[in-house]
Amino acid sequence: MPTNRYCLLLDLQDNPQLIAEYEAYHKQVWPEILDSISMAGITNMQIYRWQNRLFMIMDTDATFSFDAKRAADAENPKVQEWEAMMWHYQQALPGVAAGQKWQLMEKIFQL
Repeated sequence: MPTNRYCLLLDLQDNPQLIAEYEAYHKQVWPEILDSISMAGITNMQIYRWQNRLFMIMDTDATFSFDAKRAADAENPKVQEWEAMMWHYQQALPGVAAGQKWQLMEKIFQL
């Protein structure tokens, strides 16, 4: 199946203890969260950190849709619990409305 790649950004609270806790959660992501990611058509996901800025690379198959993922997540109590917990560590990027999470980046170059 063809794949698409998306890159997204988000900031963490600029607090070393909170950053360490966030990373610890991501070393043992709940199985329900991993299932929701896979079931949405996401075939690969990686998150990188520089200071308090996060960068996500997300590869998807042809079935993936941001709208469908958002709708499925809204109906999944475990995803809602995870997202509420993660928001304790996260913060909106500068210039983004309060409460907005991951921001899709625009690809401007490819070799």
